[in-house]
Amino acid sequence: MSAPSPAASAPLPDSTGLRLMAVHAHPDDEASKGAAMMAAYAAAGAEVLVVTCTGGEAGSLLNPSFADLVRAERDITAVRREEMARAAEALGVQQVWLGFLDSGLPEGDPLPALPDHCFAQLPLETAAAPLVALVRRFRPHVLISYDEAGGYPHPDHIQAHHVTLEAWRAAGDAEAYPGTGEPWEIGKLYYDRAFNPEKFRALHEGFVASGQESPFATRMAWYEQAEAMREVLRRREAGEDVPDPKDVPAWIPPHHEVTTQIPVADFLDERDAALRAHATQVDPDGPFFAAPNEMLRSTWPWEDYALIESRVPAPTPEDDLFNGLR
Repeated sequence: MSAPSPAASAPLPDSTGLRLMAVHAHPDDEASKGAAMMAAYAAAGAEVLVVTCTGGEAGSLLNPSFADLVRAERDITAVRREEMARAAEALGVQQVWLGFLDSGLPEGDPLPALPDHCFAQLPLETAAAPLVALVRRFRPHVLISYDEAGGYPHPDHIQAHHVTLEAWRAAGDAEAYPGTGEPWEIGKLYYDRAFNPEKFRALHEGFVASGQESPFATRMAWYEQAEAMREVLRRREAGEDVPDPKDVPAWIPPHHEVTTQIPVADFLDERDAALRAHATQVDPDGPFFAAPNEMLRSTWPWEDYALIESRVPAPTPEDDLFNGLR
């Protein structure tokens, strides 16, 4: 979207009395997708609740410098719960576990079967019922989760998308999910756009312009491949006989236009603290920290969202998730 302006670092308006719920698949997802936004709204007085669908039990140890390898291998569930508590404290938010079993990320050809009774294998109503109950108890004005591909195609992320849409639809319906509390109609539904190509293009160009090697060059090449494949698919839908492009990406992310940019320049340190809290999953020298915060503040001082549905008038573009609800 536009270049940064003074408004990009302006504080959010007082948000006392407003409530935001962010639904995530695993502990650590909240730190890499919307952490600075949540810290900003918490500082502005909003109640912010992170919902973590699974315990992250199937997660691999991704930080080669993690100090307590023996304990992590012995009891990864307890370690990740402690990490999540520290991340929530760093952001100033509340957090609730839905208690489902991590499905893991299957790899191989053919892909192995997912574990029995894991989150991604559950019927939608079974997986969504605890979230509907939580929505009715917390009564969020804004609900945020992933797009239909899960942000990236992890089975738990895709299931998190499905249960979020089900909660959006059903929580306000008195006939749905009896016994889970009084109905509550959420005002606005957003998809997180943490992987917004325009953001990474701006950062990539910033590195190149400064004479540095860009850590985002591979990502940009993949975005170009995905866009080329989208164009092929569009032309095929129009009836053209078009061959595949030279490089076919493994998957094509859905496109949702960014409608909402939340200024977070003053909360990048809180985001970093939340990321580092997940010490089993986040390498302090890894890709989450590839762009220095100084560059983010000058190049892309926002976190990006797509407004998918709204039950209140809310013109876009906007710089406040509670636009139309205040």
